[in-house]
Amino acid sequence: MDKQIDPQTEIELQAAAFRRLQKHLMEDRTDVQNIDMMNLTGFCRNCLSRWYQEAANERGIAMDKVEAREIYYGMTIDEWKANYQTEAGPEKQAEFEAAFKENVTDKS
Repeated sequence: MDKQIDPQTEIELQAAAFRRLQKHLMEDRTDVQNIDMMNLTGFCRNCLSRWYQEAANERGIAMDKVEAREIYYGMTIDEWKANYQTEAGPEKQAEFEAAFKENVTDKS
């Protein structure tokens, strides 16, 4: 594809795609559990909120994990868990530990 997109439009398209992913995960597919996402893909809603926080921090905007999650989730994490999170069995939790270690834990 030879379509030239200027840098500002590219940023806007990327932001629109992020907002659509967020809507999909927060409204359309609340049934999909974070633990299943992490186990299958190596990231989940919490990762997306952390990446949002990291981007804010890199730009000098003070934001902690709780604030970033509330912005991403549109509610507190406790509200999310009460409304949408189901119990994960030992097998899923073991898979999660491995996925978290592989994808989230600092490797430096």
